[in-house]
Amino acid sequence: MKRKILVLGGAHIDRRGRISGDTALGSSNPGSWFEEAGGGGFNAARNLARLGFDVTMISPRGGDPTGEMVTEAACAAGVNDRPFVFLDRKTPSYTAIIERDGNLVIALADMDLYRYFSPRRLAIRAVREAFADNDLILFDANLPEDTIAAIVTRANSLGKPVAAIAISPAKVVKLKACAEGIDFLFLNEAEATALAGGRPDDAAGWVSLLGDTGLKGGVVTRGQRELIAFAGKQSIALQPPAVDSVADVTGAGDSLAAGVLSAFMHGLPLEEAVRHGAAAAAVTVQSPLAVSEKLTPELLRDTLALVPAARILH
Repeated sequence: MKRKILVLGGAHIDRRGRISGDTALGSSNPGSWFEEAGGGGFNAARNLARLGFDVTMISPRGGDPTGEMVTEAACAAGVNDRPFVFLDRKTPSYTAIIERDGNLVIALADMDLYRYFSPRRLAIRAVREAFADNDLILFDANLPEDTIAAIVTRANSLGKPVAAIAISPAKVVKLKACAEGIDFLFLNEAEATALAGGRPDDAAGWVSLLGDTGLKGGVVTRGQRELIAFAGKQSIALQPPAVDSVADVTGAGDSLAAGVLSAFMHGLPLEEAVRHGAAAAAVTVQSPLAVSEKLTPELLRDTLALVPAARILH
């Protein structure tokens, strides 16, 4: 029987404009435009579904064509889509302008609709049943702070493990008040700095800094440098694998989260779970999409050959 995962959070449209020449600020630039369904929670949900889990996604959505794109993407990935649809509002979106080398010029996040996912919506019967029926609860920090606290409280009361995706430095601070109830958090160094209120002298120091917030476990990604992960009294470092070609790094962190959680759900220890996450991220960055359509349990196992062994810190 498939293990079940409930995901609550961002499911919206990502728009990316890539400048084809040298960037000229304040003027028109030739380039190309691409859009696809995205959102931290939604990317992770689709990856988990492709890895063989029974995944339910709950998020707000507008009654517009972009909302229909998200619905179609959920169906294509095999996600059980349970949106709150607001017919008179537009689906959230993230729009980014990217330089030729992949660096971000500027981005605009139109996420107002997420504030309508209030704590009272967790009292709806279908949502209560989803919490009770799933083996793991995953959410992202796109949601309002009081809703996040209510999700963690509900999951803890049911004895369900809770994982979270930080999304951004501005949004991860919403987790401070309920950090003790989160079993595993996925974040980068900028987000870790915002949550912990500072940086350690060396990367291994993230374990104690984040532990001081109350977190039970987490992964801090550091680009192509060693990532740091901890759970309970164990901590490790892992060098991300080199890949032949990078098409787009969008969604890499979300796929890493899916790979780690997939391994945890299969009972693997921290060092192997993080290797699975790094392998999933390696598959994703070689795809122009935020969620690689090629990702399967078999491809993930094959890609593990690229991932070095973890280095035990403690």
